[in-house]
Amino acid sequence: MKFLIVEDEESLKKSIVQYLAAEGNICDSASTYDQAYQKISIYNYDCILLDLTLPDGDGILLLKYLKKLNKNDGVLVISARDSLNQKIEGLSLGADDYLIKPFHLSELYARIMAIVRRRNYNGNSLVKCNELEIDTSNKEVKVHNRLVYLTKKEFDLLLYFVSNKNKVISKSAAVEHIWGDDADMADSLDFIYTHVKNVRKKLTEAGCKEYFQSVYGVGYKFTDR
Repeated sequence: MKFLIVEDEESLKKSIVQYLAAEGNICDSASTYDQAYQKISIYNYDCILLDLTLPDGDGILLLKYLKKLNKNDGVLVISARDSLNQKIEGLSLGADDYLIKPFHLSELYARIMAIVRRRNYNGNSLVKCNELEIDTSNKEVKVHNRLVYLTKKEFDLLLYFVSNKNKVISKSAAVEHIWGDDADMADSLDFIYTHVKNVRKKLTEAGCKEYFQSVYGVGYKFTDR
């Protein structure tokens, strides 16, 4: 999964990033309203962790901006504001959940995953496409009920394409989603071709149909049509 952590308390932000990254996720972060605004404008996230009290703006305005963009990013508000009116306002503006500080990181992660399953996978941790099955909880892929061994990046890439089935995904979008802020360090986007090729090969060798389609000059599309 790919998350954006909007939090100006440096120690808390670092702890959240380390915990989520240790679970195999990609984490972007923002310490200010302006940084968060720019990332939300450009990128898509499975879930945004949003602190409402930022040094240069109110997180509620970011919720309003997300609603205006009509994006499908999940939002978990993390705030010290234990106010019923604040909770109601946040949830009415599109936040999926509201968690009061302080909190345990294990509870935070459980709340995040509940949001992701509800939004992306209809509340289910299993994603199926004909003979292909992806277990998002155990990070396993099966074809005809036989386990297929993928690297972490290959798994993330496959899940990203399956979650965006029948949509054309550009190379830059795929790289940015899987590698996050580190994508800017890449000299070329050609290495995404190698990852897609490896995933294709492993799936077809396991008896899976060819679902990846190359879109010349743009990127790829995962389709079962």
